[in-house]
Amino acid sequence: MTTNVLILCTHNSARSVLGEGMLNHWARKLGKDVRAFSAGSAPSGRINPFAIGTLQDAGVDVGGYRSKSWDEFTGEGAPGMRIVITVCDSAAAEQCPYWPGSPVKVHWGYADPSNASGGDEGKRLAFALTRQAIGYRMLQLLALPLDSMRDAELQDALDKIARS
Repeated sequence: MTTNVLILCTHNSARSVLGEGMLNHWARKLGKDVRAFSAGSAPSGRINPFAIGTLQDAGVDVGGYRSKSWDEFTGEGAPGMRIVITVCDSAAAEQCPYWPGSPVKVHWGYADPSNASGGDEGKRLAFALTRQAIGYRMLQLLALPLDSMRDAELQDALDKIARS
């Protein structure tokens, strides 16, 4: 059964998109039945071009990406989530909607690469480093025996990844 993962950030334009891209990329490469989605509490309506460029540089297919609201994942017909990951502090502090199925939730915070100094080169570097950090945690997630883990075990494992 597919493990669905929702990655949240306030604007769904950078960090959550990097998470979605890297998790889907690694899951496909490793033959894992995991599907990532991303969303935001206040979506910007556009994906940051540095996020798209950074994913493309890593060989990630970015077709179909768009900035979307987390409301898309709360209604009838939405894919059932097993895991919800917040990747920015502001989204982690917000009152999240009710997620059908009561997924396991974890916060893996990253600084916003959109705010990096040093002009375009500084932003490119910040996005690349953020993608690498997020990608590493996604690989750790994919190494877990997701199909056989109870929610409490999964929560402990995700919390451990958060501390790594």
